[in-house]
Amino acid sequence: MACCDTCVNYVYDEDYEYYVCDIDLDEDEMQRFLAGTNDTCPYYQLDDEYAVVKHQAF
Repeated sequence: MACCDTCVNYVYDEDYEYYVCDIDLDEDEMQRFLAGTNDTCPYYQLDDEYAVVKHQAF
């Protein structure tokens, strides 16, 4: 199961002053998310800043 805290799509919203998922989910996806029946998020991407740096070094 992917953790939202480590996802690149989990961003801080200054208007609401808390973190939100930046992906626009459709109605079915939102229902599965709220019900907790989604085992893995299809939009999860690891927020790994070091991978970018390693790629630039080579």
